[in-house]
Amino acid sequence: MQSFSASTASKGKVCLAYSGGLDTSCILKWLINDRGYDVVCFLADVGQEEDWDQVRAKAKKLGASKMVITDLRKEFVEDFCFRAIQCNAQYQGRYLLGTSLARPVIARAQMKVAQEEGCQFVSHGCTGKGNDQCRFELAFLAIDPKIEIIAPWRIPQFFERFQGRNDLLDYAAKMEIPVTSTKAKPYSMDDNIAHCSYESGQLEDPSKPPPPDMWTRTNDPITGPHTPQGVTIQFEKGIPVKVVLEGKDYTDSLELFVALNEVGKLHGIGRIDIVELRAAHLDLEGLVMDGKVRSLRDQFVTHSWSEILYNGLYFSPEREFVENSLLFSQQRVNGEVRLQCYRGNVFIVGRSSDTEKLYSEEESSMDSLENFSPVDTTGFININAIRLKKYGLQKLESGESLAKSRE
Repeated sequence: MQSFSASTASKGKVCLAYSGGLDTSCILKWLINDRGYDVVCFLADVGQEEDWDQVRAKAKKLGASKMVITDLRKEFVEDFCFRAIQCNAQYQGRYLLGTSLARPVIARAQMKVAQEEGCQFVSHGCTGKGNDQCRFELAFLAIDPKIEIIAPWRIPQFFERFQGRNDLLDYAAKMEIPVTSTKAKPYSMDDNIAHCSYESGQLEDPSKPPPPDMWTRTNDPITGPHTPQGVTIQFEKGIPVKVVLEGKDYTDSLELFVALNEVGKLHGIGRIDIVELRAAHLDLEGLVMDGKVRSLRDQFVTHSWSEILYNGLYFSPEREFVENSLLFSQQRVNGEVRLQCYRGNVFIVGRSSDTEKLYSEEESSMDSLENFSPVDTTGFININAIRLKKYGLQKLESGESLAKSRE
């Protein structure tokens, strides 16, 4: 943890979730100048690309009484990213929850800093329209039900003065607040070790593609290397515990995650977060996980856990309930997956498990009758056909025939 401090008289102390970007820089100045608070800035290092010294100097220049930067990368990877991999988490079948995953670990650490610094208030820069305000505030209130929250984008004196990012840019210029956003590129960016996402500006027009220079975590697949790169990932209970890459072994959770990020960036893999781990995990499950358990996990756990995270309900009894089912489902997901990365794609080239015996090459072979008699299939078909025969008879009695194609 890194920090600086300075004393000032105020009407109360606020712990502000501070990124150093346009919104929170303006909010920091507004809380101090317009509202008279003593502000402790908190910044979570969740793997974003940042000049920490510059952020610290900027907070001090803008009047923060203290700047606290906490390294949460390993905690984020182990407690949240790996759990998302075990869950194959997706929201609405598409969104891989890059922002949603980071909010609970940030909020938890911010509340710890607020308590240590004796803050009566916590604050954030989330807009009054999006889900992030719910994610932060529901976490704050679950951790400390008595904490008071300052949400500037829901305070009329703030949002009536600042109608949008252009007003913030004007304020920043007036108050001499250094920012990287411009009126030509007024983007809001959320960056962490699992993803980087943008919003605002021309991105609000869904008919337009994102500018090429926005992609910071992946190179253009079209200009990627001409030769595929091999990677081997070993899992224990659905969690990656070892990566073999270019003859080097990575076993530390953070180091292997960063190593895979670098491979993904080089080859422009998917342009979605941690795709190699997700692809490898999914493939291994097909080898070692009971089919019925996997089906129930996909129908119930994946959907429910993803929705809970998306809606900011990590600190809830339903998340604990669902996660216990998830952990049970992953007990036997142990094995190794070999894959190749090439120009935006991940190809699975092999999978194996030394401990799990669910798959048998002998039993799966069309050339073997080991532990199986073809005669048994007759009974299976007859039993399943009982209700289907009755269905067919019902159709015939009503003048319909299942043999007739629909017109």
